[in-house]
Amino acid sequence: MTELKNLKKADRVALILERLQVLYPAPPIPLDHKDPYTLLVAVLLSAQCTDERVNQVTPHLWKLADNPYDMAKVPVEDIKAVIRPCGLSPQKSKAISRLSHILVEDYGGKVPQDIDALETLPGVGHKTASVVMSQAFGEPAFPVDTHIHRLAQRWGLTTGKSVTQTEKDLKRLFPKDRWNDLHLQIIYYGREHCSARRCDGTVCDICRTCYPARKHPKRVHKA
Repeated sequence: MTELKNLKKADRVALILERLQVLYPAPPIPLDHKDPYTLLVAVLLSAQCTDERVNQVTPHLWKLADNPYDMAKVPVEDIKAVIRPCGLSPQKSKAISRLSHILVEDYGGKVPQDIDALETLPGVGHKTASVVMSQAFGEPAFPVDTHIHRLAQRWGLTTGKSVTQTEKDLKRLFPKDRWNDLHLQIIYYGREHCSARRCDGTVCDICRTCYPARKHPKRVHKA
């Protein structure tokens, strides 16, 4: 009987690139938006909230205002009332109002195409800024959320205990011109095939192919 052998890291990387490209050759951006500003707000709202819920809420928010000039004039309480289904509405409503004022006062009403500038905006962390850079401006970035962090561990691509370390490892392993699509491809694969409930590192196609000799569930570090 032939002994099953786990793939080497380079082979795992090649296989992941190939399989995800076949499954998701043109991955759509999951958050509905029409420009960098509406994407920025939608990503901010998605913290601890599903993309589906955000897409249900944002049309109502855009009726109040869909640009920083108008949003800066909307009372925070009105913003909070609309976005309440997304959770954390007190913090998120204040952040949306404050960042809108800053964009008007400091950036001529435009979302800055600079990750460092984005990270200084209220409610905008590194992951949110990376999403905006990649999805709004097409700049190479590799936003890592808890789901990508989990899959990267299952696939043996990182031993990092934080999303920061996982991002560094993934950027080192994968070609820069694939980062933007790959970020979305991993998210979609995780939702459809390798979620926390559907796979423990031994069930889905990529996990089984990369680690055919794995006999026990893969324990992962939470971000």
